[in-house]
Amino acid sequence: MKLKVYTADGTSSSEKEFAQFPSLEGDKGVAALRQVVIAHQANARQGNASTKTRAEVAGSGKKLFRQKGSGTARQGSRRVPHQRHGGIAHGPKPRDFSQKINRKMKTLAFQRALFERANEGGLSVIEALEVKEPKTKLFNSVLNGVLPTRGKVLLVDDAFENNAALAARNIDGVSLTEAGNLSALDVVRYRHIIVSAKGIETIIARANGGEK
Repeated sequence: MKLKVYTADGTSSSEKEFAQFPSLEGDKGVAALRQVVIAHQANARQGNASTKTRAEVAGSGKKLFRQKGSGTARQGSRRVPHQRHGGIAHGPKPRDFSQKINRKMKTLAFQRALFERANEGGLSVIEALEVKEPKTKLFNSVLNGVLPTRGKVLLVDDAFENNAALAARNIDGVSLTEAGNLSALDVVRYRHIIVSAKGIETIIARANGGEK
């Protein structure tokens, strides 16, 4: 797979072949990617929504009025769902939404996500994500050199240099993550990803079944 590699200042680029970069044929990994993205989103759910049933809601159990002679429907309790301040019928209860993903599926999904993003031209490599001073203006000029027109951008490095992290954190639409923490969901979510030279090595190692 050939990717564009930019200089550290973003002013010039060249194409470089990454032999170990994931390459998949046909629709291989598409279903796995879908399942893994759903699992990531499900695992982020708190699942703590809760309502009270008629057995749990506070209120008197006394019959509201006599059974006959009122001219209206009979009522047995104030805590029933159709009464004001009554219990909730079939309401949500705390539950665990988490899904388990096995390692092979997770790796295949990660490979597919990287392959798709690279094919679309949304993955760029930069020699190093660094600036001389922790100034947003300096870092923004580097980003403009790599992506003159951009929306949301994900910056990935093996370990962010302090000046770069401080300079990038105030730029609107820019997010940072380390290569060891990059997930298939991150790759799918961001149309533009800029990875450092060290970061792409870690990502390729992970995609080939290396250390997670």
